[in-house]
Amino acid sequence: MSPTSNPHISSQLRQLIYYHLDNNFLRNALFLAGRLHAHEPRNSEASYLLALCQFQGGQVKAAYDTVKTHASRAHHLGCSYVFAQACLELGKYVEGTSALERCRPHWINRTSLSQHNETRRQHLPDAAAVHNLAGKLWHAHKDYQKAVECWVEALNLNPFMWDAFQGICDTGSQINISRIHRMTHEMVAFLSTSANEQGNGSVGNMEQTGALAPVPAAPAPKEPHDPFLTTSLKVNGGANHAGHASSVSWEKPNKLANNIRSENDETVAVGIETPTTQIEDDAFRDPSVTEVGGTHNSWDPPLAPTRKLRTAQDLGLDFSAAPPPKMRNPISKTRTRGRNGPEEMQILQVPETNALKRTISGQSAQPSTNQNGAGEPTRRSDRLLKNSRPANTTSSKTSSLSGVLNGFRDGRDIKKVKGTSGKVRTAATSTVGRVVSGNRDRKHMVEISDTDAKQSSGVAGTKASTSANTRNAAHERLKETEALQYLLDLFSKLSMGYYNLTHYRCQEAITTFNSLSSSQRETPWVLSQIGRAYFEQAAYHDAEKFFVRAKQLMPSKLEDMEYYSTTLWHLKEEISLAFLSHELMEVERLSPQAWCAIGNSFSLQREHDQALKCFKRATQLDPNFAYGFTLQGHEYMANEEYDKALDAYRGGISADRRHYNAWYGLGKVYEKMGKYDFAEQHYRTAQSINPANAVLVCCIGMVLEKMKQPHLALDYYSRACTLAPTQALSRFKKARVLMALNEPKRALDELKTLKDLAPDEANVHFMLGRLYKMMREKGEAIKCFTTALNLDPKAAQFIKDAMESLDDEDDEEEELEDDMD
Repeated sequence: MSPTSNPHISSQLRQLIYYHLDNNFLRNALFLAGRLHAHEPRNSEASYLLALCQFQGGQVKAAYDTVKTHASRAHHLGCSYVFAQACLELGKYVEGTSALERCRPHWINRTSLSQHNETRRQHLPDAAAVHNLAGKLWHAHKDYQKAVECWVEALNLNPFMWDAFQGICDTGSQINISRIHRMTHEMVAFLSTSANEQGNGSVGNMEQTGALAPVPAAPAPKEPHDPFLTTSLKVNGGANHAGHASSVSWEKPNKLANNIRSENDETVAVGIETPTTQIEDDAFRDPSVTEVGGTHNSWDPPLAPTRKLRTAQDLGLDFSAAPPPKMRNPISKTRTRGRNGPEEMQILQVPETNALKRTISGQSAQPSTNQNGAGEPTRRSDRLLKNSRPANTTSSKTSSLSGVLNGFRDGRDIKKVKGTSGKVRTAATSTVGRVVSGNRDRKHMVEISDTDAKQSSGVAGTKASTSANTRNAAHERLKETEALQYLLDLFSKLSMGYYNLTHYRCQEAITTFNSLSSSQRETPWVLSQIGRAYFEQAAYHDAEKFFVRAKQLMPSKLEDMEYYSTTLWHLKEEISLAFLSHELMEVERLSPQAWCAIGNSFSLQREHDQALKCFKRATQLDPNFAYGFTLQGHEYMANEEYDKALDAYRGGISADRRHYNAWYGLGKVYEKMGKYDFAEQHYRTAQSINPANAVLVCCIGMVLEKMKQPHLALDYYSRACTLAPTQALSRFKKARVLMALNEPKRALDELKTLKDLAPDEANVHFMLGRLYKMMREKGEAIKCFTTALNLDPKAAQFIKDAMESLDDEDDEEEELEDDMD
C-alpha cells in the first residue's frame, strides 16, 4: 500500500490539528490544516479544518472561499457552519442563512448538551448553536422577527445560550424568564447519560497513561472524522446513525481493550480476561461465543469463587439407587481429558500410596466395617449438607461435567473416585457430600463447613459492594441535579436583571442584581450593569461608585466604559475623565470606548470640533456603535449644525433601532427648528422605548406647552415628577404651567420643594419672587429677588426690572425661560 492511500496519515494530521487548536497555536494548526487539505483536496472534513483555522486566525475571506463549494452542496455541517460565520463577518447575511438551511438535516436533531468535559468534546455544532448563529444573521439583516424565533429555539434546546438571550432582550421582545431557566426531563436525561458515559468510557480513558497509541478508524466517505470520536462499532448487528458519533476510544497496544459504548448506551466488554469464577446456571460459558455478539450486554462484578470441593452429584455419580461399590485397596487417581464424545473419562491406575479410602474430595476416610450401606439410615453429614446446598438439576450436572472434560477448568483440580470396575455408575439422584466408602470423616466435615462459610461471606460481600456502588451512583446523580438546579437559578436571576435593564425597569434590575450572592454580585459584569441602571436613572453619583468598583476589579475592562465616561461628563469630573481616557487608550487604542471617552473629555472642555473627530473615529472602528453616533449629534447640536446633527442621530438609529437617545436627539433638533409636531412624534417614540425616563416625559410636556396645550403639558410634568421626584427641571416646568393656569397655591408648593432640591439655583428664587408678586406678598418677593441677584449677578438687569415692577398689575413677560433646559 502506498503512503498516500494510508488512512492513518489523515487521522494523525487531524489529531495534530486539534491538538494545536486546543492549545491556541493557530499558526501551527493552520499549517497542518494546509497539509491535510493537500493530502485530501476533495475531502470535506479537510476543507472544514482548514477553514476553521483560517477563520479563527482572522482570515475571514479565505475561510469563506475555502468552504464555499462544500457549503453549497450541504454535505458537511462544519463547512456550512464556518461558511455562515464568515458570511456574518463579511455582511453576506442571506447567503449565510441559506447555507444553514440547506444543511438542516445534519443538525436539526443534533444536541451536545452535557457532552463536553475534560476528556471529550464535540467539534461540530449542535442545533442550539446553529439556531443561535442563524438568529445573529437574521438580526444583522434587520429581520428581527426571524432572529427572535431562532434565538427562542436555541434557548429551548440550551437554556445556557446567553448571547441568544441577550439578542432577544436587545430587540425589546417580551419573554417569560421563568419558562426558560427551569429543569426539564430532557436535561435530567442528558445529565444521566453524561454520568453513565463518564463512568463507563471516560474513566477508562483517563486511567490510561504512558505510551498510548490511538486506534485508527476506518475512513468514512460522508461522515466527518473527529480525532476525539472513533468510528461507531457495530454491536449486536446494529450500526450507529449518521448523525451520532461514538465515544472516545483510546486503546492500549496490548491484549486488554477498553469498554466500548454501543448505540443504545449498553456497555459491552471486549477482550477482557476475567477468571471464570462465577458460573451462571451451573454451566460453563461456551468459549465459541464472544460477548460482543452474545446476549450479555452488561458486565457484573464477579462473585466470590465457588468452593473447590466436588461431590458425586457434580460429576454425575449417584449411588443412592444401588449399593455402594466395593473399593479396591489400591487408591486410584483419575485424570480427565476432553473428547468429542459426551461425558467420557479415562481412568488411570496409579500405585497405592495409602491404605485409607478416599472420598470424592480426595480426603482420607476412616475404614468402614459395614460395606453394604443400602439399609443404613441417613447420616448426619448428609443431613447437614443437604440443608446447606441445594441439589442441581440433571442438565446442570451435564453441562458442568462437559465443561470440565473440554478443558475449561477454573483453577481447581477436581479429583474423582474410581469404582470397583472401570465404568462409572450413574443414578437418578444422589446425596450431596456422601462418602463413597460409607464412613464419616470429621476432618472432611470441618472442611466443608469452612468452605461454605467462606462462600456465603463472599456472596454477601459482593452484594454489599454492589449495593454501595448503587448508592454512590445515586448520590452522584443527586449532586449533579442539585448543581444543575443551582445554575438554572443563577441564570434566572441574571436573566431577570438583564431583561429589566434592557426594558429600562432600572429599579427592578438593581433589586434583582443585589439579590445575588456576594461572590456573583462582586463581579465586573454585574457591577457595571448596576452602574448602568443608575446611569439610566440619572443617579450619576451612585453610577460612578459601581463603575469605579468594576474598573478596580478588572482594570482592562472596556465594555460599558462609554457610559462611565458620560457619567463623569455629567458630574463635571475633568481630571477623572482625562485619566479614564488615558487608561482605555493603554488597554486598547482601537476600541470605540476609548475614543468615546476622549471625545467626552474634549466636550467637557467645550472643544466640540476635537470631540467630533474622536466620536467619528469611534464609529469608524465599529459601525454598529450607536452611542458614538448619538454623541456626534450632541456636538453638532452644540455647534448649531442641525442638518449634520440629524444625519448623526439617524446613523445611531440605523445601528440600533432601540437606541432611545438618538430618537431623543431627533426630537430635540426638530424642537430647536420649531417643528413641534415632528419633535413630539420623536419624543414619543423614545418614550415608548424607555417609558420610565422622566426627561423624555418632560420633553413631551415642553413641546405640548409650546403648542399651547397647557393642561396636557401639566399632566406630563406631573408624571415626570412622579417618575423622578428629585428632578428639578420637571418641577420647575410644572410650577410655571401652574402659574400660567392661575393656580398659585399649587405652584407655591412645587417651588418650595424645588427650593430644597436646588437651593443655589437663581432661577428658582427668581420664579418664587414672581409668584409672591402675583400673590401680592411684596416682602417675600423682594427677599427672593435679592437672593437670586446674589446667586447670579449676570442677570442683575432682569432681576432689578422685576423688583421695580412690583407695583405694576400687568402680567410680566417670562424671562429666563430656557435657563433650566
